[in-house]
Amino acid sequence: MKVPLFAGVAMLAAVGGLAFAQQSAAADTKSNGAGGEAVTVRLAPENKSGESGTAKLTSQGDQTKVEISLKGGPKGVSQPAHIHEGTCAKLDPKPKYGLENVVDGKSTTEVPVSLDALLKEKVAINVHKSGNEIKTYVACGNIRTSSAKK
Repeated sequence: MKVPLFAGVAMLAAVGGLAFAQQSAAADTKSNGAGGEAVTVRLAPENKSGESGTAKLTSQGDQTKVEISLKGGPKGVSQPAHIHEGTCAKLDPKPKYGLENVVDGKSTTEVPVSLDALLKEKVAINVHKSGNEIKTYVACGNIRTSSAKK
């Protein structure tokens, strides 16, 4: 009687493991889906803002989808965001590509440049405090190939 009980437990464990393996493969497939190559840029707080997060850049052929996700920002405030030439330490104040304003921590924009081209440039994503306080930066992240490894 002990053998059939052991066999039943072993079979349940095997079926459970198979189901888990299928779920893991499905999750991997979604993360490697039709959107193409993706790079995640860490957005660090600027000027003691307490705002930080990420920007996910996804290849869309000759365009790049930029999805900003920030925490610690004000509710209901529209915060301008741009891609600037330079680095967070030394930004060109003139935006190279405009992004949709960040509202309640979220923004999604497609910019008219490929991800490969962006990665070859010396550029950064910058978020401003508000339209009225455009000179105050609240979050910034350098776009570079190594961003994907962080």
